[in-house]
Amino acid sequence: MLEQEVYEIKEEDEIKKLGLITKNIIKWVINNLKFIFIPAYKLNALVEKEEKHERTVSKRKFIRRFKSFLTILGIILVFAVVTMAVFPHWLAPYTEADASGVFPGTWANPSPEHPLGTTSFGRDVLTRLIFGARTSLIVALPAIGLSVILGVIIGIIAAFYGGWLDTVIMRLMDILLAFPGLILALVFISVFTDLFKTDVRIEYIMLAWGILGVPFYSRLIRGSVLQAKELPYIQAARVAGAGNFRIMFKHILPNVIQPIIISVTFDIGGIILSLAGLSFLGFSDPQLIDWGNEISRTRERLYDAPWASLFPGFFILLSVLGFMLLGDGLRDALDPRLRDL
Repeated sequence: MLEQEVYEIKEEDEIKKLGLITKNIIKWVINNLKFIFIPAYKLNALVEKEEKHERTVSKRKFIRRFKSFLTILGIILVFAVVTMAVFPHWLAPYTEADASGVFPGTWANPSPEHPLGTTSFGRDVLTRLIFGARTSLIVALPAIGLSVILGVIIGIIAAFYGGWLDTVIMRLMDILLAFPGLILALVFISVFTDLFKTDVRIEYIMLAWGILGVPFYSRLIRGSVLQAKELPYIQAARVAGAGNFRIMFKHILPNVIQPIIISVTFDIGGIILSLAGLSFLGFSDPQLIDWGNEISRTRERLYDAPWASLFPGFFILLSVLGFMLLGDGLRDALDPRLRDL
């Protein structure tokens, strides 16, 4: 008997809930007859929900652009190179001192003790490759940082003030761009070594590539600033009393920095490749382990010990490919012209 009463109470509650829902639907239809029957009529509540949904969808699209196979492959390769550069002592089978020591077994074939073989003086190839990743990033990242900082400052100043200042600065940048980058880097390194009366050092290489990157970033940021400085929000900031420095670096720079971010990722791979070229020509710090220098030292043993030069070249290929694929993924995700493709 008690169970039957409980069942009847639940049934009455469900009927009341159904009646309440029906009443609310009828009430909503009556109150929003304009929305139902008048074309192009909008409800504020629905407009807000639509805008919120669009913002969520755009974020999902941004994240989804990083889910392409090539972009994920680039992220994996970059992560592997960065991991080798940060934790070489944990990953290498031998210490850094062993990688530069003298041992028996010169040009030995790959074996369980030396998975990728040995190079001159019995040095383990795998250990030298892992420690060489640090050298590549030590050169690439500071050089890119110097290029971006100087290039952005010079490009913004030239574009913002214009006139004769813009003409003089851009013609100087054109002169630097007119020379082949590798030859100009050799000139800078030779000048630095003669000026300070020392051998080639990694600081000279970083400074040379940092200077060579300034014209590219200055011209890249200049084109964006020329468009941005004429927009209404810049005029509003000027009317509000903002100074030139605040307008350039507070209002303009955050809105034009996107191409710089994309180009930085591409250029890291380019500098790693250029560093290998310099090292192959003999312009490298002899105290550091470098992939290009490994190829240069082993190029005469291509027939009897091909692993000594093949694996360093393969590591250079993977590193450059990783940064290029990552830069391509960033371009697809950040470039508004590619969002609807």
